Amino acid sequence: MSGAVVDAVDFRNAMAHFASGVTVVTTRDPDGRPQGFTASAFSSLSLEPPLVLVCLEKRAQCYSAFMAAPQMAISILALGQADIAQHFARKQADKFTGVATVPGAITGLPLIPGALVHLECRLYARLEGGDHTILVGEVLRAETAEREPLLYYNRQFGRFVSV
Repeated sequence: MSGAVVDAVDFRNAMAHFASGVTVVTTRDPDGRPQGFTASAFSSLSLEPPLVLVCLEKRAQCYSAFMAAPQMAISILALGQADIAQHFARKQADKFTGVATVPGAITGLPLIPGALVHLECRLYARLEGGDHTILVGEVLRAETAEREPLLYYNRQFGRFVSV
C-alpha cells in the first residue's frame, strides 16, 4: 500500500452516490438567536442510550453556536421540503427569516413543521472529524409523522421508490 489518499474531487463524487435522508439541525446561540444548517451526514448511533450523530463543517457560520449549545433539534425532512433544505444549506447570517418553525416541546428549539421526524437532543459529545465536527446527541424526544421522506442522491433531491 502506497499510503496515497484519494483525490478530494473523486471522494466527493463517490460520496454523492450514497443516497441519504435530509435534515435541518437547529440550536440557539448564547444570545438566544436561532441557528441552523442542512445535513445529509446524519445517523443513528446507539439505542442505549438513544444517540444520533450529525456532522457540521467547521467553517459553517453557525459552528460556534453549536460548539456552545447544550441542546440541538433535528428535523428529518419530508418530500416537498427541498426548498427548506436548500435554504438552510446557504451561507447566510439569518436562515430563519421567512421560514416557519415550531418550538420543540422539551427544548423549545426551532423545528420544521411538516417534517417526517422531529428529534430533540441534549448534546452528548463533540468529536473531531477532519474538517467537520461530529455532534452526538442524546435523544430526549422523538416524534414521527406518516409522510414520504426527502432523499438526496448525486446532488439532487428525490423520492423513495419501492421495488
